[in-house]
Amino acid sequence: MTDLTGRRVVALGGAGAMGRPAVEALATRRDIAELVIADRDLAAAERLAARLAGTGTASLVPVAVDATDQAGLRSLFRDADLVVNTTGPFFRLGVPVLQAAIDTRTHYADICDDWEPTLEMLALDAEARGAGVTAVIGAGASPGTSNMLAALAVRELESVDDLFTAWPVDVPFVGDDPVENATADVSAATVHWMQQLSGTIRTWSAGAPAVRPPLEAVTLDYPGLGKGTAYTVGHPEPLTLSATLSVAGDSACVMVVQPATAAYLMALRDDIDRGKLTLEQAAAAIEDPAAGALARSVLRRLSLRGPGALPAFFALATGSRHGRPYTVGARLVASPRGMARATGIPLALTAGQILDGAVRDCGVHPPDAVLDPDRYFTELAVHCDPPRSGSGDVVAVDRA
Repeated sequence: MTDLTGRRVVALGGAGAMGRPAVEALATRRDIAELVIADRDLAAAERLAARLAGTGTASLVPVAVDATDQAGLRSLFRDADLVVNTTGPFFRLGVPVLQAAIDTRTHYADICDDWEPTLEMLALDAEARGAGVTAVIGAGASPGTSNMLAALAVRELESVDDLFTAWPVDVPFVGDDPVENATADVSAATVHWMQQLSGTIRTWSAGAPAVRPPLEAVTLDYPGLGKGTAYTVGHPEPLTLSATLSVAGDSACVMVVQPATAAYLMALRDDIDRGKLTLEQAAAAIEDPAAGALARSVLRRLSLRGPGALPAFFALATGSRHGRPYTVGARLVASPRGMARATGIPLALTAGQILDGAVRDCGVHPPDAVLDPDRYFTELAVHCDPPRSGSGDVVAVDRA
């Protein structure tokens, strides 16, 4: 991609909750000639195209597509320069969509937040290199923004012992959107959440991969703020960060969550693991709490610790600097409002670094391996609510 004009970009799932913010941001770029809004809901894609008409120079083309139709995907991708993928859940759709992009030699970015397909997609690295394809996976909020926070924290260390990333569940956060929270429905994101709170998850322990149950308590001491307890969840970050940032000790992704909510999630986890609930039924029980699970969570929550002084969305790294122990935390102090915008906009920023050649390395990469974090947060600042003037207004770096 040497020509900076005339690009054709496919937004797969572009009319969905996570896809719409990405499409809105991409539609303003002047290096895209055609932006294809590909979605199973053609009417929604047409409405979005009509609403965004005239916001940029790109031609907006709504297209009906079934993400499980491999022949249809290859036909759609064949003449595209880049595909951005927000279809989920990724533990079902991530690998086949990336494979279609590699087969058609189309650059690729997604918001994959499941650790299982992350490993499978990273295993396609050599095939992507051979096809000349650049793929950046997990470029949303967490993973994505979380990886960039980790990159900022780790670059101040000479060696890394432990590295944790954290995102909020029910604690106050600058990116909260009460309207979105009130109108949320059972979606692929919630089904994904139930998948990653059940069975076993992959983390990083003592410098090696580890298999653990989810929802284990982790007590952290954040520089300048103090201690608190968060709970593990299955996510790609500990698997990718441990490799790209050379973590010698422990790494996990944790949720900043109140004890009552953590106890209820543990009850749902138990029901999934015992075969009493499907992932979809457990997801529905998030919106309409199940009486049995609530009753079983009452006593359990008394033994659980809360988030204390922990910030809502952060990365925390411990290691050494100048031969002495050192701790660095990087936390979000501004964000696009709502989970959809906080996820979709980072995907558009990642696509921008691929489109303009800032990311040139072929292969399959996590965000922290190829994206420039300073540029990332500077561009994210523009999309915060309200907009901020630069990366220093988005991220606070704290040291001990």
